[in-house]
Amino acid sequence: MTDTSLTVGIALQAGTSDAEIELAAAKKIRRRTQTVYFWRFAILIVFLASWEWLSRSKLIDEFFYSRPSTIWERLYEWATVGTSEGPLWYHLWVTMEESLLGFFTGSVAGIVVGIALGRKRMLSDIFSVYIKVINSVPRVVLAPIFIMIFGLGLSSKVALSFVMVFFVVFSNAFQGVRESDRNLLANAQILGAKGWQLTRSVVIPSAMSWIFASLHVSFGFAIVGAIVGEFVGSRYGIGLLINVAKGSFDASGMYAAIVIIMVVALAAEYLMTVLENRLARWRPAPLLDTH
Repeated sequence: MTDTSLTVGIALQAGTSDAEIELAAAKKIRRRTQTVYFWRFAILIVFLASWEWLSRSKLIDEFFYSRPSTIWERLYEWATVGTSEGPLWYHLWVTMEESLLGFFTGSVAGIVVGIALGRKRMLSDIFSVYIKVINSVPRVVLAPIFIMIFGLGLSSKVALSFVMVFFVVFSNAFQGVRESDRNLLANAQILGAKGWQLTRSVVIPSAMSWIFASLHVSFGFAIVGAIVGEFVGSRYGIGLLINVAKGSFDASGMYAAIVIIMVVALAAEYLMTVLENRLARWRPAPLLDTH
C-alpha cells in the first residue's frame, strides 16, 4: 500500500487495515447523510417560518397565499372531520386508484412498445410518424375528450393517466434499447443467443436504467393526469377538492390538496427507488462524492 491513499475522500496512512478503511468510509458516508438531512429540514423550516411570518405581518396577502398554520388546520380538519364532499380518505383513494391504474397500464404498454419498436427497425420506421403526431398533442387537452367518451367515472381519469405515462416510458425504453452495447450483443450472438433470448438477456438489462429513470417521473405524470381529469369533471377525488376550493376562493383548501399530492408523490418516489434497488442489484454501485 502507498504512503497515502484516497478512499471516499479520506486520506489514509500506510499500514491501515481494510477494516479501518471500511469503518472510516462508513463514518464519512454517515456524516454526509446526516448533513444532507439536516440542511433539507433546515431549509424547509426556514421556508415555512418565513411564509408564516410574511403572512402574519401582512407583507403578503393571506387571501392568495394563506399560511402554513392555516393549511395545517385545514389538513387536520379534513383528516378528522372530512370535507364537505365526503371523507378525505375516500377522495384520496379515488385519485390513487386512477393514478395507479394509469401508471401500471401506461408503464407496461410503454415498455413493451418501446422494446418492440427499438428491436424492430421496420416497425419503428412505420409507426414512428404516428407516435410523433400523437405525442405532439398536449395531453391535458385530451381530458375533455375522454370525459365525453368515458363519462365522469374512473375510466376517463385512467385513460388520461395512461396517456401521460405511456409516452414518457415509451421514449426511454425505446432509446434504452437503441443504446444497448453493440459489443455485448455481438458477443451474445456468438455464444448462440438469438431472438427473445437475446432481448431478455442483453437488451432489456441494458435498457433498465433508462426505463427506471422514466418510471421515477412517470408516476407524477399519472397523478397529474388523474388530477386534471378530476378538475375537468368528477364526483370524487383530490382534483375535485381543488376545484371546489377554487370556486369558493379557499386558498388554504387548494394548498392543503397540493400538500397531499406532494406527500403521495414523494412516497411513490421512495417506493420506486426501493424497487429499483431490488431489481437492479447487478448494477455497480454509483460513485459517491462524500466531500
